[in-house]
Amino acid sequence: MTEARFIHSLLDEAAAAGPASTAVRDASGAWSYARLRELSHAAAVWLQTHGVRPGDRVLVQLPSEREAVALLYGTSRAGGVHVPINPAMKAFHLGPVIENAEPRLIIAADARAEELSRLGDVPVHPIGRVWAEVEALAAQAARAEPPPGLDPGAIAVLIYTSGSTAAPKAVVCPHAQVLFATEAITSELGYRADDVVFCRFPLSWDYGLYKVLMTCASRSQIVLADGESDLLLLKLMRECGATVVPIVPSLAAMIITLLGREEEPPPPVRLFTNTGAALPQSTIDALRAAFPGVRVVRQFGQTECKRISIMPPEEDRERPRAVGRPLPGTRVLILGDAGEPVPTGEVGEIVATGPHVMPGYWRNPEMTARSFRADPATGEPRLHTGDYGWLDDDGYLYFEGRRDDMFKRKGIRMSTVEIEAAAMDLPGVRAAAALPPNGGRDLALCVETDLAPHTVLRELARRLEPAKVPATCHTFEQLPLSLHGKNARAELAALIDGGAR
Repeated sequence: MTEARFIHSLLDEAAAAGPASTAVRDASGAWSYARLRELSHAAAVWLQTHGVRPGDRVLVQLPSEREAVALLYGTSRAGGVHVPINPAMKAFHLGPVIENAEPRLIIAADARAEELSRLGDVPVHPIGRVWAEVEALAAQAARAEPPPGLDPGAIAVLIYTSGSTAAPKAVVCPHAQVLFATEAITSELGYRADDVVFCRFPLSWDYGLYKVLMTCASRSQIVLADGESDLLLLKLMRECGATVVPIVPSLAAMIITLLGREEEPPPPVRLFTNTGAALPQSTIDALRAAFPGVRVVRQFGQTECKRISIMPPEEDRERPRAVGRPLPGTRVLILGDAGEPVPTGEVGEIVATGPHVMPGYWRNPEMTARSFRADPATGEPRLHTGDYGWLDDDGYLYFEGRRDDMFKRKGIRMSTVEIEAAAMDLPGVRAAAALPPNGGRDLALCVETDLAPHTVLRELARRLEPAKVPATCHTFEQLPLSLHGKNARAELAALIDGGAR
């Protein structure tokens, strides 16, 4: 009989295989796998002595530092549900999240603990005090006993994501689905035990959180650098010997800009993995030119199943528009408006099915019923993503846009994605967000650039059909982003429609 496995099983397996190997590093130092395991046990004992029982939520609002990693594994050992919250989230949004999650307790940065304690009756513990007690427990070799009856189908993590309303929306992530996704992605990307994964993302994002798990699965090292200055980025990458760097387009652009100001050799990166939005071809070319032999891997996914497709690293120069092939053991369906399969090559809704599909949204049955539906023939759960795309004859996926991104203008159906991609192809454009027409405004483009608006529109006219060229262009020094690192379209629309720019 196969032994049940949980998130903390990844750590136990890594510590058994290489106890002295470095597991996690931040600005303050590093821990080996053996030390991380010890501290995760101590953290679990601390949580249990403070009333955390299986199924209880533990809300953590901390910077991306080593303590947050130990608490992730410690919460798993205690049978609790880890609820990581972006350190930048303010009380206005945090209050409803706390009300929705109903945590047993909150662990927060020392500077924020008092503020959070005013948001309700949930006990708030400053990390400085918590960690002193955890280290004391570790010095006594404290070990947490597995809670009786803990099942791999139990919830491991609640990940709060951005949505179309202000109401909190958390994806329910059980141990089994998280483990399947972690190990499948790690295998597809070819993480190695000698890799050093340089992570610039908060652990409240699934992109950052899964890097912690993937490095454990591959026995490699993660470097947490979310809080470090942009100006130190390349220096830190060289010092730690970064070989794998997860990116989004804005981070890729920053790396290229910083390299252009230096004469030193680049860090030893062998793999860039991109998600969130498509990388412009000019950015991909610049990364390849700056990092000889590097692979730039395209991926596509949603928190609701973590990853839908990955372009195999060895094929990174092939099928440039594709976002990869489905994870092993999973399937991607392309369905029409009535739920029927569409022919190969035709656009429809992207639907994912497999062991990586999460069960739904926390305490939101209506939204769960819309996105998570049973296959009418097999009963197998399927994730209806709301994204549109198509499959080629070889099963590679091509992304066309979200349902909300699709619109008609001058009788032609189009997507904000293709307009933004054309804008990002312009040298000097660092970020772009297209705003579909509404009742009082035509198609508008917001760009982060030093170029003049008329220059951007002129260059877009050379790249797009006439109907797809925006009516107006608005330039920004920096586009506003949501807490999840995406373009804050609602804020941009308010600025444009209000005549602020």
